[in-house]
Order: sequence, then structure tokens, then C-alpha cells
Amino acid sequence: MRIEKGWLEGVRRVPSPNQDARPEGEVSAVVLHSISLPPGEFGGEHIERLFTNTLDADAHPFFSGIAQLRVSAHLLIRRDGECVQFVSFDRRAWHAGRSCWIDGGRARRALNDFTVGIELEGDEVHAYRDVQYRALTTVTKALKVNYPDMNLARITSHARVAPLRKTDPGAAFDWAYFRQCLKTLG
Repeated sequence: MRIEKGWLEGVRRVPSPNQDARPEGEVSAVVLHSISLPPGEFGGEHIERLFTNTLDADAHPFFSGIAQLRVSAHLLIRRDGECVQFVSFDRRAWHAGRSCWIDGGRARRALNDFTVGIELEGDEVHAYRDVQYRALTTVTKALKVNYPDMNLARITSHARVAPLRKTDPGAAFDWAYFRQCLKTLG
């Protein structure tokens, strides 16, 4: 998989308006998220609608509390392994919110400035699928090749950077298996 001008080649693009310029141009870390809309349900168009500000607040009771949000991610990896890109990796997606990362002994805030946000279609209960781990590994390899500051040790969870308000991708995400997949990157 190749990246051309911040976009993965061969993946479906659904551009999100919820993005802007990276202040320093740095791309050096990944924040993993999980998402299912409505909660616990997979498939459908609701995630794409949320990230493009077209989610119908009346389509499900849960949506009335989130339809007004202006959020995005760079990439969604669906349950079947399909990748959908919403924001160029060269731009800032609005995925991490209030967050903090201890980086080399110093606290860094505004993680959207330098991270890539990847949503895995899933939740904290259902196991993620092998095809999702494979897609995530392939994307991670492409990021490492295209962004020299990217370091495999700088892949973290939303839960770690916003521990008082987020828990994703949750206990269902198998970090040990993902790290094993990453070893194939060399």
C-alpha cells in the first residue's frame, strides 16, 4: 500500500470537512480508536455520516447526543478490512480531543497536531477481526515508509492519551497480537 500526497492509494475516500492544517507538519505517532454506530452495531453508513456532518439525529436515539459533533479520523478500518480515508495524513484530523502524551519525559498536548487517528470499527466487547489487524499492519507499514518521524513505539490508544474520558479501543483489542503483526514490518 502506498501513500501519495497524504492519501492511501486504492482505498475509498470520503473527505471530511472536520480537518485543518497541521501547525508544524509533524506526523510521528498513531492513536487507535474504536467506533460503532449505533453502539454495538456494525456496518452501515452512520460512521461516515458522523465524520461528514450528515448524521441524522433522528435515525437512532443515540444519535441525538452526537450528531452535532465535529469530529473525524484519518482512517476507518471496517470489520471486513475495508479502509476508508476521511482526511489526508498530511492534514490534522479532529480525533483525539483533549489529550496528553508523555513523550521523552515531557507532556505533549494537542495530539491531533502530530498524530494519525485510526478508527477500528468495533467496540470494547467484540473481538476485532484478523482482517482488521492485517489492514492496520499494512497501513502502519505505509506510514512508517512515508513519514520518517513515525516510530512503531509511538502507537497508542485513545484510552492512554485521554484516560479520564475514553477507554477505546478497549480490552477487545489484542495489543500482543498487533505487536506480533508489526514484527513482520522489520
